[in-house]
Amino acid sequence: MASPESFPPPLTRMADGTIKQLNPFSGTEVWTVPGRANRPIELEHPNIQPLDESMRWDSCAFCTQRILDTPPEKSRIVRKEGKTEEKNDAVIVRGTEVDTLTREWEFRRIPNLFEIVSFDYWAKNYDYRLPAAARSRLKAYFADPAGRSHVTDVLRMKHRATMTPEEFDALSERELIKMAYPLFGGGHDLIVARRHYTDDAENTGQLASSGTLTPQEHEWYIRLTIDAMHDLYEQNRYAKYVQVFQNWLKPAGASFDHLHKQLVAIDERPVNAKLEVEKARRNPNLYNEAGVDYAGYHNLVIAENKHAVAIAGFGHRYPTLEVWSRSEACQPWEHTDEERRAMSDLIHAMHAATGPNVPCNEEWYCKPVDADVPMPWKVLIKWRVSTLAGFEGGTKIYVNTIDPWQLRDRVVPRLLELRAEGKIASNISIATECSCAVNSLKYNPALH
Repeated sequence: MASPESFPPPLTRMADGTIKQLNPFSGTEVWTVPGRANRPIELEHPNIQPLDESMRWDSCAFCTQRILDTPPEKSRIVRKEGKTEEKNDAVIVRGTEVDTLTREWEFRRIPNLFEIVSFDYWAKNYDYRLPAAARSRLKAYFADPAGRSHVTDVLRMKHRATMTPEEFDALSERELIKMAYPLFGGGHDLIVARRHYTDDAENTGQLASSGTLTPQEHEWYIRLTIDAMHDLYEQNRYAKYVQVFQNWLKPAGASFDHLHKQLVAIDERPVNAKLEVEKARRNPNLYNEAGVDYAGYHNLVIAENKHAVAIAGFGHRYPTLEVWSRSEACQPWEHTDEERRAMSDLIHAMHAATGPNVPCNEEWYCKPVDADVPMPWKVLIKWRVSTLAGFEGGTKIYVNTIDPWQLRDRVVPRLLELRAEGKIASNISIATECSCAVNSLKYNPALH
């Protein structure tokens, strides 16, 4: 097994205070220059107006009063009848019929109308066919006049840039059904939250972010996302990876300021996964030595619970919070309920400490399904608080204005406040309360 010296030091402090960072997994080089960390990072909203009640549920296409503006949903998670949030729980409902779409829900899984990797890509390159279950649902949905109207309206909206109204109206039934294939068996889905604004946003118009959810609501959000991830692998044998991500606010790439995650099935391993597989094969303990344990030795552990740990990340283009699973299971859907909740609680806490006005990306990293080495599930939350420019483009050295220790010192006090206020899970240990030791991931490659 390779020793800890088998990779270059991820963190080097220069005499003038400049911190050079090297990501041990991707090789990304980052510098943090002294004196640039105190700039404001939250978006300013200078013209906030009292929230019109009619806007609360009708501000964008993802809102509850515009549910027919989005494609037929694949599944939703709903609170069980008679159950309070504290007593739990919720259940995933699949294949919602059009006449039940307006019933209460917490999160919905819907197809992305404009896919990154299209249904045609899979069909034309792999002879991918609409799965039998999806075909049956499409047929049943189309047989209902309300369902047919819903699908037709969505398709008309999707193709209005490429077809005239007359051309669309001239389509045959068979052509309409074929055009609807991506809505029932595509590989790019969204997990959409119920709220656009927080419940107490009458006077502030505060957007509902991941961090404004309760810990239980966030676990439902994560649970439905994992279920969708597993389903995308199950329905498409050609998918080698399902990328899960969340863009929060427009500077981070969001089209709507309405909380949602995205899942995209692709037919190859991502670049980072290709690099990591080879490194993990050479050193099966890499994730401890170059990840969580290294963070612990340098006082960069932010929080932990029984099954997960959060650290201030290093070697990223943007200030990044990392949440690592300690489970022996690689894939999120293989985690126990307790392990999944532990990951959710820490992800939620990191978002809550970040705040709803900081643009950020949430990215999931998991073992490719065809990889032969164990790789733990980790989630990165990247603060999009700087803009890449000519220096980065020319040198491929990225300037990150907040170093890992400054990131830790911003987040830890806020976590303590949030825990005292009961807004994050109470069983989270924060900073100096943590007890991370060698092999803190509790991740034994020999078990795989």
